[in-house]
Amino acid sequence: MKHTFLTLLFLIGLTSCKNNVQKESSDDPNLVSSSQTMENNMEQDEFKVTPISHATMVIDWDGTVIYVDPVGDSGSYAGFEDPDLILITDIHGDHLNIETLESLETSGAKIIVPQAVADKLPSVFDAQVDVLKNGDYKERFDFGIEAIPMYNLRPEALQFHSKGRGNGYVIEKDGKRVYISGDTEDIPEMRTLESIDIAFVCMNLPYTMTVVSAADAVIEFQPGVVYPYHYRGTEGLSDVSKFAELVSDGNPDIKVRQLDWYPE
Repeated sequence: MKHTFLTLLFLIGLTSCKNNVQKESSDDPNLVSSSQTMENNMEQDEFKVTPISHATMVIDWDGTVIYVDPVGDSGSYAGFEDPDLILITDIHGDHLNIETLESLETSGAKIIVPQAVADKLPSVFDAQVDVLKNGDYKERFDFGIEAIPMYNLRPEALQFHSKGRGNGYVIEKDGKRVYISGDTEDIPEMRTLESIDIAFVCMNLPYTMTVVSAADAVIEFQPGVVYPYHYRGTEGLSDVSKFAELVSDGNPDIKVRQLDWYPE
């Protein structure tokens, strides 16, 4: 699998970015270049994110390697350092895959999960697991990790993600805050987030929310940068260009960055 690799140098405020969506090629105006950087005149922290597929990503933040919802073939992770932290949001197969976890070298990692995920993990992982329920907070490897609710609101979608079962996460270090939505609609707990520098926000029907709902929520909680991710639904890929347009129209200070989450 080919990875789209983004090196992002970001700072408090993220105020010096000039463009809402940068181009990697003339064919795809939403796909950002792997060399794109953002910086201001404060100290620099290194933050690298590589999308694996759909909900799965690898983050290298100041040398700490974080796997988010690792699923798929172990070969997809061959180019990365072993994880220090593993964040798992929910029990569904696009977020939790026991075979993937068993195939990776995770012995030095802490695995952050909701109780529903912990209940499915083999006992070999017991010593590594930190169970967080919605609202819980844990410090690991100099990072603060807060579990944020993720759930459906529409009556026809309540069966997909019930409140309290899964976790979104806010990861914080040195005052920088990154939000990973997991599978959710535009719930009040997302809309009231504060001081988010980077957000990864899902948008796919029927399981989560529309691009309109996602954009409306993002405009309300005002992250410095937002990445649409987890945007493949039963009818194909969501219109992330429309999402970018809506966010830009609602608040041009929010920078929309699009990576290639579906390389195959």
